[in-house]
Amino acid sequence: MTVERPDSLKLKTVAKRILVVEDRDDSRTILVALLNRFCGYDTIEAANGAEAIEKAEFEKPDLILMDLDLPDISGIDAAKAVKENPNTAHIPIVAQSAWSSRQWKGKVLKIGMVDYLEKPVSMELMKATIERFIFP
Repeated sequence: MTVERPDSLKLKTVAKRILVVEDRDDSRTILVALLNRFCGYDTIEAANGAEAIEKAEFEKPDLILMDLDLPDISGIDAAKAVKENPNTAHIPIVAQSAWSSRQWKGKVLKIGMVDYLEKPVSMELMKATIERFIFP
């Protein structure tokens, strides 16, 4: 005999939320679709640094994927602002950029970002990196 729990007692899983900061609409659309459909994450989108700072504060994502080359302020400056805010300082930020990782990885880690992904990034590597920081 099998006894099932009533729906009200079943454990519910909540999808982790990723803030995707990318100024190129086409790149952001593709990345969001991959994170949603193939990884099961909920996503929040920002097209520039100011929007990223605001959405980090308001939405409280589980992780931020931050492009470094943004039109208004750099991703590094946006990440610094997020890390200096006590309400958002706990959010892990992963840098992603086409800039050479040798030159930039040390800089992003020094300001509090947790990792650096050099574009183009395979979905497997991106998913593994995200999971390292949102599933401790």
